[in-house]
Amino acid sequence: MGRGEIVASFKFPKKTYRVKTVPTKEDLQRFFKELDSLRDQTAFLLYATSGMRRNELLSLTIDDIDLENRIIIPKNAHETSTTKNSWVSFFNIETQSYLRRYLANRQTDDNRVFSFTEVVIRKAFDKANKKTGLHITPQVLRDWFCSQLGELGVPDRYVDAFCGRIPKSVLAKHYTDYSPEKLKRIYDNANLTIGVE
Repeated sequence: MGRGEIVASFKFPKKTYRVKTVPTKEDLQRFFKELDSLRDQTAFLLYATSGMRRNELLSLTIDDIDLENRIIIPKNAHETSTTKNSWVSFFNIETQSYLRRYLANRQTDDNRVFSFTEVVIRKAFDKANKKTGLHITPQVLRDWFCSQLGELGVPDRYVDAFCGRIPKSVLAKHYTDYSPEKLKRIYDNANLTIGVE
C-alpha cells in the first residue's frame, strides 16, 4: 500500500528453528509391515522414494508415470503456484515392483493411480502408527526422502528439484542442468532404498 512508515512500527516475533528428526530406515521397514494392503504399501513406497507432496501423489494419473523407467512427470500440477512446482521425480526398483503388482490388480477404470481421498491414506497410516508407536505421515516420508538423499551425497539443488521446490540461488536457477536424463542419473547413483521385500 506504499505506507512503509506504518509497517516500520510493527514488531514481529522471531521464528525459532526447530530441529527436525526423521525416522530411521528400520522404522520405515517396521511401519511398512503393518500396512494392511498392497495399495497402502505402494502409496507408502511412492511417498518415501519420490519426495512427492501428499496431494501430488493422490492426483497422479497412470499417464504421469513411466513404469519401466521409474519416472514420474506430473502434468498440470501447481500450474499457478509461485512457490511450488512439479517437474520430474523418480522411484526406486523396490517401489517399481510394488507399483507394477498394484496396477495389475486394480479393479477400476479410474485413470488416477490411487482412486481414493486423502482420508483413506490417513486412516491407513494412523492404524500402522498405533501398531508401531511411530508417527509417520506422507510429510514425514517427504522429510525422510530429503534427509536420506542428503546423506547419500545428493546436492541440495537436486533434492529441491525432485521435491518440486523452486530453486532459490542463482547457481541453482540459471546454471544447473535439470533435464530428466541428468536428474535420473543423479537419483539412480544415490541408490535410495528402504529394504522392504
